[in-house]
Amino acid sequence: MTLPGFPDAQPLEGLVGGVLIGISAAIMLLGAGRIAGVSGLLARATGIADSGPPWIMALNFIIGLVLGGLVYALAFGPVAVSYSPSLILLAAAGLFVGFGTRMGSGCTSGHGVCGMSRLSRRSITATLAFMVSGIVTVAVANALGWGW
Repeated sequence: MTLPGFPDAQPLEGLVGGVLIGISAAIMLLGAGRIAGVSGLLARATGIADSGPPWIMALNFIIGLVLGGLVYALAFGPVAVSYSPSLILLAAAGLFVGFGTRMGSGCTSGHGVCGMSRLSRRSITATLAFMVSGIVTVAVANALGWGW
């Protein structure tokens, strides 16, 4: 299935992925009483953060993310991805994202999936900021010829 203007879109796969993310977030919240924010779980698993869920829970969640990708690749083949041709630009973007998630007390999974579903004003504001920043960044990168 192709969408007009988006020849590489995979709407069915996106729907399935979104449903699985929602189920995972619900299980984490209802079963453990914790928000499934990946940046917070990664910080806890790596020892950057001292507070949050138990260390073993955070570690298992992060390992599960990696194993989920591996299982998918083994079952359906590798996923085609495209990164910036500039390693420096890619590293800078990663640092900005990491800094932003710490400054904003969460990432897109914590705020966008878990926080918005709880109607958290802070999460709605943060998600709007993520979206606007992403749209502006892509527009500027394309205007400067940095798109790929």
